Amino acid sequence: MNRKSPFSYVCNACGRCCRDKVITLSPYDVLRLARAAGITTREAIDRYTIRRGSILKFNDGGACAALEGARCGVHRGRPLACRLYPLGIEHDEDQERFVTLEPAAGSLGVYGIDGDVSDFVEAQGVGFYLEANARYASLLAVFRERIAATADFDRVEPREFWRRAVREALAESGYDANPLIDAMFDAGGIGCAAIGDAETIAAHLERLAEMIRGESNAELLAAAAVMLAVSIGQGPAPAHTGAEI
Repeated sequence: MNRKSPFSYVCNACGRCCRDKVITLSPYDVLRLARAAGITTREAIDRYTIRRGSILKFNDGGACAALEGARCGVHRGRPLACRLYPLGIEHDEDQERFVTLEPAAGSLGVYGIDGDVSDFVEAQGVGFYLEANARYASLLAVFRERIAATADFDRVEPREFWRRAVREALAESGYDANPLIDAMFDAGGIGCAAIGDAETIAAHLERLAEMIRGESNAELLAAAAVMLAVSIGQGPAPAHTGAEI
C-alpha cells in the first residue's frame, strides 16, 4: 500500500490493541511520552519502557504500562507505532510502503475504504514523528565516521564486529553500560519543559554528536549505532552483512 491506497479505520477504544505487543521506541517517542505525562524523559524511561528506553513496557497481565482501563493515559504522546495502528510502515531504500496489520483478537475497530492512507496518517500526526526520525538518522553518518576512525578492522573481522554490536544492542538483559544509548533516549530532563520539540531535538542531536565524536571505544559506538538504526525503523540489517551502518 502507498499513501494513495484506499483505507480508513475507526477506533472504538476497546483497548485490545494495547496488549501483548512488542513496540520499538525512537528517541522522539520517548520525548513525546514524557511531555504527555508531564515528567522528564528519564522518568518516562523508568515508567514506560524496557531495554534502556527502546521498547514500550507491558505489565505481567499483558497490558501496556500507559493503559488506564481501556484508554491510553498518554494518548496525545502515544508512540509512532500506536499512531499508525492498524498500519505498519516499511522503508525500502527511499521507498515508503504501508501494510495492514492483523486486528487484535476481539478488536472493535472498524476497517474501511472511506479515505486513503494519506488521510489516515495525517489525522494521526504521523508526519511529525517521521520528520523527527529523519533528523535522528543524520547521526548515523557521525557514528560511521567515528567507528571508521576507532575500529581496527585489520585485527577484528567486520562481520563478527557487527554481529557482536547487534547482540549487545538488542539484548534485553545482561548488557554492558553504554552512556551513548542512555543519552539517546534521555533528552536530558526536558520532558515537560516549555522549549519546543524542534529546539529540543536540535539540542539533543548536538549533544549526542559531541558524545559520539568524543568516544574512542569502537564496540560501544557500534552497539549505539545499531540501537539508533533499529529505533528509527531502519533495522540492524547493515550490521549483519558487515557493511557500515
